[in-house]
Order: sequence, then C-alpha cells, then structure tokens
Amino acid sequence: MLIDNIRLFQTIAEKGSLVAAAREAGLSATTVSERLSALEAHYGVVLFNRTTRTLSLTEEGRTLLQGAKSVLAEIEDLDARIRHGAETLSGPIRLSAPVDLGRTIVSRVVERFTQEHPAISVELSLTDGYVDMVGQGFNLAVRFGAITDSTLRTRNIGHFRRIVCAAPTYLARHGTPRVPDDLARHTCLVMRFGQTLDNVWRFGAGPSTQQVTVQGNKVVNDGYLVRRWAMLGHGIILKSELDVRKDLAAGRLVALLEDFAAPAIPMQIMFPPGRAQPRRIGAFADALKIGILSSAMP
Repeated sequence: MLIDNIRLFQTIAEKGSLVAAAREAGLSATTVSERLSALEAHYGVVLFNRTTRTLSLTEEGRTLLQGAKSVLAEIEDLDARIRHGAETLSGPIRLSAPVDLGRTIVSRVVERFTQEHPAISVELSLTDGYVDMVGQGFNLAVRFGAITDSTLRTRNIGHFRRIVCAAPTYLARHGTPRVPDDLARHTCLVMRFGQTLDNVWRFGAGPSTQQVTVQGNKVVNDGYLVRRWAMLGHGIILKSELDVRKDLAAGRLVALLEDFAAPAIPMQIMFPPGRAQPRRIGAFADALKIGILSSAMP
C-alpha cells in the first residue's frame, strides 16, 4: 500500500491538483485526499503546501518526489523483466524536445523505436521553453545550450551551429545583409524560449565576438513556425543547422553571414536526478542520439 500511495503522490505532483490526479488514477478526489493524508502521516511531514487555488511541494515533498521516481522506475523495470522477459523492453517513456526538432527528427526516432519495441509507449511533449523535469515527470529531455540545473544528469549528443538564413524571395525584396550590423535594418523573426526573448544574436568568437539586437513584426515560441514563416519570405531567422539543413540544401533558405558565424553550441539529453535508470530509458536515449547524429550527416 505504501508503494501505491507513493505512486499516487507522484501523480498528484505531476498533475498539480488532487482532482486531476483523481481523474488520472480513476479514483474519487476524497480517496486521493485520504491516501495523501495517510502518506503524510506515515512520514510525519507535510508533503504539499495547500491553498484553495494552488498545490505546491514542500521541501520534504521534493525530496520524496526525487526518490520516488528512482524507486518506482526500478520497480517498473523489475516488473517488466519478470512479466515479459529480461530481453524485452516495455513500459512508458515521457520525453520533452524542442518543437522543430521534435516534429522532424525526434518523432521519427519515436516511430522506429516503438515499432521495434511494441511494449513501449512514448509520450512526446514538444516545447521550446523550460521544463521542470521532476515536477512534470519527464524521463528525459533534449535541449540545446548549457544546462543550468546542476542536479540533472546529462549525456552530450554533439555541437551544432546556429545559422542565420532567409528565403530567396525575402532577399530579392530587401537585399542581403553583408555584416551583422545590417540585421538592425532587416525584419527578423524572433523566438521566445519560455521567459527569454531570443533577440540578441551573437557572432564570431573570442575577441571578435559581436552581439546584434534584432527586431521584427513576429515573435513566437514555436521553432517550426519561425522556420515556416522564413520560407514564406517573412523575414530572417537564426536556427540550428539540424532544423534548416534540408531547407538550405533544397534552396528554400539561404545561409547568411557565414564568415561571422558563432561557435557551435552543445545539444544534450537530460535525465532527472538519481542514478537508477530503467533499461528502456537508456535504450531510447541511445536510439535518440544515433537518430540525431545520423540526421546531421550530409
């Protein structure tokens, strides 16, 4: 019963409310509340700060949630190996990825992996913003750039350039920027990553590093939409080479300011804190890395 209550506690934390957790678990809200109270009585601590409108983890609740993910993952993996055999991969995987990369590369990895391992189920969440891996219950996430949360475990995939580019139709109408400062006179399509507006574009390296603040008439938090607008001739974009490689090769987009390019930035797979990792997560991470690297090859 303790394990069941811990599993229910994890659902409450991920869903953010007792009512949502009750709906997910197929229980009444009263039952969920009673079982949460029983778990708190077992540990002798309060696990959630409750108000009439919000539910947030206490420090003890965060500690339990981190440990619960590790313990429950081991139990799920053990159960799967007993039920389906030691060589069979099974169980759920919750994954977060950037929108454009997720629609093109990651989605194909998911398709192949679930075909090869039919007992696996994958929930793919696409967002270009910040995700709380522990609070939202993700098993792994793919992100560009340095990871600021030192509690997360990471696996490096590689380094990839961000490329300034635009459609031939836009360049025909507005001209081609020759130096970074020219971008101040152009319409640029700006991405928003969570609370961060990506309107300061960096060029060069070392002493020659340069920053240009760009602007335009469209801001969006969807990398796919930014790329689509660029191909329609609406403005200039700054995108990962993984996202625009095929468009550049097909002539739908043209690379700009290549002589001023900034150094490549890292892409990493992130995992929640803790050492335990079900076999299915490790196997999927391997497949994901291979899929991304193979897509970057000419």
